[in-house]
Amino acid sequence: MITNLVPAAQVPRAPAVAPHRRTGPALVAAVLFVLHCAFALRHHARFRTTGYDLGIFGQAVRSWAEGRLPASEIRTATAPAGFEGEALPLLGDHFHPVLALLGPVYRLVPQVEVLLVAQAALVSAAVYVTGRTAQRHLPGRPHAGVVLGAACGLAWGVQTLVGFDFHEVAFALPPLALACRAYLDGRLRAAAWWAVGLLLVKEDLGATAAVFGLLIAHRARGRRERRTGWLLAGGSALAALFVLKVVIPAFAPDGRYLYAERVGGAYGLLDGWSVKVLTVLALLAVTGGLVVRSPLAWLLVPTLAWRFVSSVPSHWEPGLHYSAVLVPVAFAALVDALRRGARLPLAVPLGVVLLLLPLQPTAQLATPGFWREGQREAAARTAVGLVPDGVRVAASNTLSPHLADRAVVRLAAPGLLDRAPAVEWLVLDRADGFPAGATEGVLREVAVDPSWRVVREEAGIVLLRRGRG
Repeated sequence: MITNLVPAAQVPRAPAVAPHRRTGPALVAAVLFVLHCAFALRHHARFRTTGYDLGIFGQAVRSWAEGRLPASEIRTATAPAGFEGEALPLLGDHFHPVLALLGPVYRLVPQVEVLLVAQAALVSAAVYVTGRTAQRHLPGRPHAGVVLGAACGLAWGVQTLVGFDFHEVAFALPPLALACRAYLDGRLRAAAWWAVGLLLVKEDLGATAAVFGLLIAHRARGRRERRTGWLLAGGSALAALFVLKVVIPAFAPDGRYLYAERVGGAYGLLDGWSVKVLTVLALLAVTGGLVVRSPLAWLLVPTLAWRFVSSVPSHWEPGLHYSAVLVPVAFAALVDALRRGARLPLAVPLGVVLLLLPLQPTAQLATPGFWREGQREAAARTAVGLVPDGVRVAASNTLSPHLADRAVVRLAAPGLLDRAPAVEWLVLDRADGFPAGATEGVLREVAVDPSWRVVREEAGIVLLRRGRG
């Protein structure tokens, strides 16, 4: 049960933070930015990133940079039945116009690594805001900003985001952290404006913004603030419905929202509760159970709800990048509970995240093998480097992000090679398991087609070209 220990009006206004103490959260955020960039860029250099999702988002941002609506040739591999276009309109898959912000950056630096660096920067921005929030509202704990900022940046939800390619939910972290901070400061109209930004990140976050509006309306002490809360709640709900029922179907090839069929039903609702409980326990553990002592905990409900009613088992697990949106809210709720009188040593949340850290992808930074280049990586780098710029190429899932910046890339899968316009090059990784059986299926197709020839094959990496020369 989510409760308030002290009425909001009775919570004393926090004193301003001394300028020299503000460097603590900034330093934590900077260190985590460097570490997350190091992991993401090296992870990519080792050919561990994938077309699903880094390649798809790379093509989306490239589209925005070229002045086009986002579309992806890679995403056509799992397009709705009957789709014959060259690139799938991505606004018909998910609603994420916020990606347009990366367009100008990508135009200056046309490399998919821009997305990885941007994601690390967005995470660090949320870490900094969380640390400053702790400093402001826990003045009796001089190290609160550093400790809780570090715990936020190292929490399992953030680590799974950094460890999984790139995802648009990274853009939700700073506005969530800023909205929660403004709410705790009593700046309710500012909190509402930050929450509005969630509507441009992903379609399901409209429900989170609507819940935020209800919290603002409940806490409001004046008519204008109460009206702001109700406008945010009602407007966000209507906007989310408009996106789901009108905008996405208008762009979708089959005129419907693909993921609606994955939500609801007895399987998604009634099954997997051992895994779902584990996700909730992991969330409680990083806050010492105090997350439920703040009204901000209601912001966690929409994301947990759609995941727990989903018929996709991976949505139930804690190890998913969607958990990242829970982290800044959970730590803001922890700060709220502590300022209201709850007792918890700050070593507890930090200790929990450090205890779980060896299980996270970024723990590979401490392993020597992470920094060595093996035979597979060297062969993949050579094969990808032999593909000319501007050609049409079909590539395995782990190889496609390395070509998305300079070629028209599809995901290698049987039946796609001769779809007009036909691809000219193939780069395949025999060890790649997504889509299942795709590599061997494509190799069987080209084996009976005399127009294809093998240019190079080493360490399971096969490069083929159509035609002579």
